[in-house]
Amino acid sequence: MILKTKLFGISYQFNSVKEVLAKANEEKSGDNLAGLAAESTTERIAAKEVLSQMLLKDLRNNPVIDYDKDEVTRVIQDSVNERIYSEIANWTVAEFREWLLSHKTTERDIKRISRGLTSEMVAAVAKLMSNLDLMYAANKINITATCNTTIGERGTASARLQPNHPTDNLEGILISAMEGLSYGIGDAVIGLNPVNDSVSKVTEVLNAFEDLKNKWEIPSQTSLLAHVTTQMKAIEKGAPADMIFQSIAGSQKGNEAFGVDAKLLSDARDLVLKQGTSAGPNVMYFETGQGSELSSDAHHGVDQLTLEARCYGFAKKYDPFIVNTVVGFIGPEYLYDSKQVIRAGLEDHFMGKLSGISMGVDVCYTNHMKADQNDMENLSILLHNAGCNYIIGTPVGDDVMLNYQSAGYHDIAALRELMNLRPIKEFDGWLEKMGITENGRLTSKAGDASMFLK
Repeated sequence: MILKTKLFGISYQFNSVKEVLAKANEEKSGDNLAGLAAESTTERIAAKEVLSQMLLKDLRNNPVIDYDKDEVTRVIQDSVNERIYSEIANWTVAEFREWLLSHKTTERDIKRISRGLTSEMVAAVAKLMSNLDLMYAANKINITATCNTTIGERGTASARLQPNHPTDNLEGILISAMEGLSYGIGDAVIGLNPVNDSVSKVTEVLNAFEDLKNKWEIPSQTSLLAHVTTQMKAIEKGAPADMIFQSIAGSQKGNEAFGVDAKLLSDARDLVLKQGTSAGPNVMYFETGQGSELSSDAHHGVDQLTLEARCYGFAKKYDPFIVNTVVGFIGPEYLYDSKQVIRAGLEDHFMGKLSGISMGVDVCYTNHMKADQNDMENLSILLHNAGCNYIIGTPVGDDVMLNYQSAGYHDIAALRELMNLRPIKEFDGWLEKMGITENGRLTSKAGDASMFLK
């Protein structure tokens, strides 16, 4: 395997597949911080040239973290459909890209080939794509999943309702949830990030969400984003849980930093299937984000996009209802500005879909990043054109507990109207019944949480 090329009279040579993948990545401040990025634009182009001629089997045979040393690698490699892989093993990455973008290649074709891919292949082809390529290819792939309702159907745009509160005040949480519902938000999930990661708090909020959902016959699902072990203890004690949540990483060491491994997540899934309150069968919720492995010194010298792709290969094992990348949450150390956040959001969404999972994005940024709400609105529009299953909604786009900016409840309603999209079917019908929408458009009741206080 030749890992060298000549560009503008300059010879470039790379020492490993891992180095080619890192230097072929679009510029990310996290890769710069880790000392992995290309040192110039021409070196980046040279790495892309080498990567484009690499065979898919080269990527299969050279995982970025050794099989014997990493559980995530083993999960990804062991899940490959060997018969389908044998059909594509000798494709170059450039040929794979052309095949994905061909108008002759159907959604069914892509879903079949997806079963023969490893995450390194998914990452490699993403690195050769423009932003429009990422959108075009992702839009071809329609992934649905079912918890209480089914997410991802064509013509829908869903949202997680995120009613976080800085002190976990139950009244404040519920008022925020009611406001979100009054804007038509919450069909993907009503999900809270608790400040207090305790069994008692998780149980209290899950019970409150269940009561709200049952009283108003809301066709959705609820979740508490505490640590998976806390949720498991609450479920074992009788707390109502439609699904179970956990943040995951693209390396075993990264997952260890989150306090999880493959067996624990399998146990969690088994528990919620046996004792959870949803219809299922998709009962897992994962969150990811480029740079998380570097933040815990668990990146093994691998670039952040490739590690993110490995998150999705790992997540696929658990057949999740939803996965989302919290794309700009970590900060400018990993994604410096709006250009990098927008690129990462489109990359992550494409890679998740190509991996075969129900993919969403938290369109967000931190206040010390070179980005603003206009940038996030731009990304939201791009993602909805790419067929994103859901984004996250917060009150006026401001999460006062996590202290970052996201999409607002009203933003999501506007996106649906602008693009002629609707919520999940059952939730859409409920909104019409409640008088919150009429023919898919918000009525004068929008934003009036008092309807749920009667």
